[in-house]
Amino acid sequence: MKQILSFLSTALMLLASTSCSGTVPAPDSNPYKPLSLSTRQQDMVDAGQAFSFELLKRIESDSASEDYVISPLSMQILLGMILNGAQDKTAEEIISVLGYGADQTGEVNEFCRQMLLQLPKLDSKTVLKIANAIFVDKGYKLLPSYNETVTKFYDANVSNLDFTDIKGSAEKINRWCSEHTGGLIPHILDEVSPLMLCYLLDALYFKGEWTDKFSKEYTSDKPFYRLGKEVGKVPMMFQFNKFLYFESDLFQAVMLPYGNGAFSMTVLLPAGKHSTSEVTEHLTPEKWSGILRSMYGRQVELYLPKFETKYHKQLNELLKKMGMPTAFGNSADFKLMSPDALKLSFVQQDAFIRVDEQGAEAAAVSSAGMEKTTAIPTGEPVIFKADHPFIYIISESSTGAILFAGRYSAL
Repeated sequence: MKQILSFLSTALMLLASTSCSGTVPAPDSNPYKPLSLSTRQQDMVDAGQAFSFELLKRIESDSASEDYVISPLSMQILLGMILNGAQDKTAEEIISVLGYGADQTGEVNEFCRQMLLQLPKLDSKTVLKIANAIFVDKGYKLLPSYNETVTKFYDANVSNLDFTDIKGSAEKINRWCSEHTGGLIPHILDEVSPLMLCYLLDALYFKGEWTDKFSKEYTSDKPFYRLGKEVGKVPMMFQFNKFLYFESDLFQAVMLPYGNGAFSMTVLLPAGKHSTSEVTEHLTPEKWSGILRSMYGRQVELYLPKFETKYHKQLNELLKKMGMPTAFGNSADFKLMSPDALKLSFVQQDAFIRVDEQGAEAAAVSSAGMEKTTAIPTGEPVIFKADHPFIYIISESSTGAILFAGRYSAL
């Protein structure tokens, strides 16, 4: 608890000092404000970060041949909805994977509720939308108690579709995804399966403008390197400005705020011969808060590629390895959702990010199919040249809650 309060206090001090330096202006029309959480909800922040970093490490390990972007927050919300339908060992495993203690389903619901309510209101210059839906096969119903819970805490829209119309129902689900991600994720299913009881969906959309935008006139094609060898040219943005900065033997880190500073992107650039995998292995909630506490204002020559990444990942095996295998087997117990619920058929995430001179736009849809019977001295300017693979994290500033994380390596 002391560590969390210290982290929150330090984060606010850092943001205040950054604002004074001119990096994060907070005009009266759009003042910075932190999330308002209860003491218990603040205690849950570290658990959510532990899940986020464990998910990031496993995705990094599984994605050696492609760049990726994921939304840990979207997956947490989806698993939260699924958790409310589980009981006994199935529920115990899901809540353990999420990083919470037994019998804390109610606290998970309250925490997710506060994130849904408060995150979209923190910065008027940043668009953040979170939507949830459950599409149930025609002729089947979810238990009234489950329906009430997901509606109350997750604002989930529960409706019926005819799953025998495998193409038409898939089109309606895809249309919902497109509408709630600004068109960035228009397709997650080719067809639905009549074997499914329901499809559960969480959509998260983010669009933020840099507090200090890059000038297009300084963007030019520059070499990009992997394993010390040039692999081609990328459009490299540039600006010279004051940013929060940290460096170690393992990596350099620079924080780029959006809007009023409520959200930011932290870029973690491996140093020397270190790899992105070594960086993700290093990250824990304690070390993440330590990085944020240690960042200080530096003049930075910042080089950052413009890029787009689209990513799709089925997470069944990954979630089993993280500790929830029962949910995918015939011994699963989701009878709190419906007497007809058998087991999870799949859990997947589709995500997209675009980074350019103006800012970043990102979206994710987490989906699941449920079969029938988630002030230091400034010194000299530093050079931060992201011309080799790097990790990036988009987070909420007062809690460190991770909305998106990914790797860019020009693959």
